[in-house]
Amino acid sequence: MVCETVGMIETSARLLKLLTLLQSPRDWTGAELAEKLEVSPRTVRADIERLRSLGYPVDATRGSVGGYRLGAGGTLPPLLLDDDEAVAVVIGLRRAAGVAGVEEMSLRALTKLEQVLPSRLRRRVNTLASYTVQVPPDSDGPQVDPELLTQLAGLCRDREQVRFDYASYGGEPTVRRVEPYRLVNWGRRWYLVAFDVEKEDWRTFRVDRLRPRIPTGPRFTPRELPEGGDVAAYVSRRVSAAAWRYQASVEVSLAAPVLAEHLTPAVGVVEPIGDHSCLLHTGADTVQSLAVHLSLLDADFVVQDGPPELTEYLQRLAERYRRATNS
Repeated sequence: MVCETVGMIETSARLLKLLTLLQSPRDWTGAELAEKLEVSPRTVRADIERLRSLGYPVDATRGSVGGYRLGAGGTLPPLLLDDDEAVAVVIGLRRAAGVAGVEEMSLRALTKLEQVLPSRLRRRVNTLASYTVQVPPDSDGPQVDPELLTQLAGLCRDREQVRFDYASYGGEPTVRRVEPYRLVNWGRRWYLVAFDVEKEDWRTFRVDRLRPRIPTGPRFTPRELPEGGDVAAYVSRRVSAAAWRYQASVEVSLAAPVLAEHLTPAVGVVEPIGDHSCLLHTGADTVQSLAVHLSLLDADFVVQDGPPELTEYLQRLAERYRRATNS
């Protein structure tokens, strides 16, 4: 009985190791798997059949360069992660935002994952959370229906035109007909990068402001993407110029590469103006948020162009901080 139990444990451990190898993005030959598992090729074939009987879709290809890999299945098998992958997943779940329902689903998944983390990883994750400051997005930021994102992504993949009702920033309703190319997540917002057929130019559209019309249009021949294919840079330039209710151009006493290294595209666009200074084109939906963003730069700055409300609010903050430091 003891020998049988030990044998079952060894077989289970070997199957888990085999499953881990098969999850990597490559094909494994039977000989390679046998060497990794320190068993015979016959045992590898038997273990492959065991995994298949348990519902794991192990694909096999024939020939001199053939091999095994884990295919896409109808059910979700247990997910095996190494230490760094598990930590990365936890971080990603904690930062989830912008898609309706995702925060709640991420919290449920995060709770399940943290319950099974070994103590050494739980310590790493908790240390990272304790000593990391994340500026939260606006609580009333726009939410996007995940089904809408899936639908638009499918249209991008299938290269089908789409007509949709669209509300401009001022609320004016329009109907647009576009060739959709990419979805971009910028800050808390989602954007569709598309070629506007009627305006014959590239445009970005806030996904939370559009409602597709069915049926979709005909297929289109893909065009060369703007910005040499750097869609993120294209959206960053377009959005930073028009997305926010309050916009400002701020001279910052830092070299442009230094400032750009510490900013995400969601903050704005950096323009060099000297060896030790640069111009930051930024914005926010409230002057309070904009003032917070500027204070987090940790450098001297001068507002070159911005709304008077921002100047007034910065003056009030300066006076408030002055009073706070008087003893």
